[in-house]
Amino acid sequence: MTSPTWDPAQYLRHAGHRARPFADLLARVPPLPGDPPRIADLGCGPGNVTAHLADRWPTAHITGYDNSPAMLDKALVEHAGPTPGGGSLGFAHTDLRYWAPTATYDLIVSNAALQWVPGHLDALAAWLGGLAPGGTFAFQVPHNIDAPLHALMRELAATLRWKPRLGDVLRREDSVHEPAVYLDRLVRLGCATDVWETTYLHVLTGEDPVLDWVKGTGLRPALTALADDPEERDAFVAEYRDLLREAYPSTEYGTVLPFRRLFAVAVKEA
Repeated sequence: MTSPTWDPAQYLRHAGHRARPFADLLARVPPLPGDPPRIADLGCGPGNVTAHLADRWPTAHITGYDNSPAMLDKALVEHAGPTPGGGSLGFAHTDLRYWAPTATYDLIVSNAALQWVPGHLDALAAWLGGLAPGGTFAFQVPHNIDAPLHALMRELAATLRWKPRLGDVLRREDSVHEPAVYLDRLVRLGCATDVWETTYLHVLTGEDPVLDWVKGTGLRPALTALADDPEERDAFVAEYRDLLREAYPSTEYGTVLPFRRLFAVAVKEA
């Protein structure tokens, strides 16, 4: 899988739909042990949902971590600094493949990022080790790698024309594990754990809205791999667009994008 170059403006074009699962995740997080709490957001992106943590825990000291300079620049400009409740919101560059807590956190949270982190299941023990007693680890990830959105992209990338450039760059089918795998691992690591799935039916509007959605996320590795050849990039996007139009037909009220997500909330023994 190619490490993608991110475009904050493209990602934020569907900010409302993308933020809703984070709100649903936070609704299941119990009271935190610290006062003020210390929070880490793994894969914070442009910081728009990280800022919601300060709404829920106004006195918290919050650090968002990401490996995209463009995303971090956006987050620093628009969200960093003191919060109205007396806490703070900061951002730092890190590669989550190698991140380990260097401080004790009351909450470690991740929103739609772990699917980009190979081996994240084996990192859970170290991350939980950075939680205070009674602290929480909570995350959500897309669990729709088998949906047409991704399957058609992989099938196209594997064709004779595109395989030399794109055969190994896209997110793999095993980038997210089954819910029971996360439940088993987190329980065995000593956490009271709740795991569930939700399928959102996003009604998107505009021209080719599903393509517009995926340009901000799952298509980024392909766009990055073809960035040096705009003509080829546009040709691949056009072929993929036509496949998406057939898989996700428009209606008089918009285009429906079913999107399944996996959630987990794990509370460390107090």
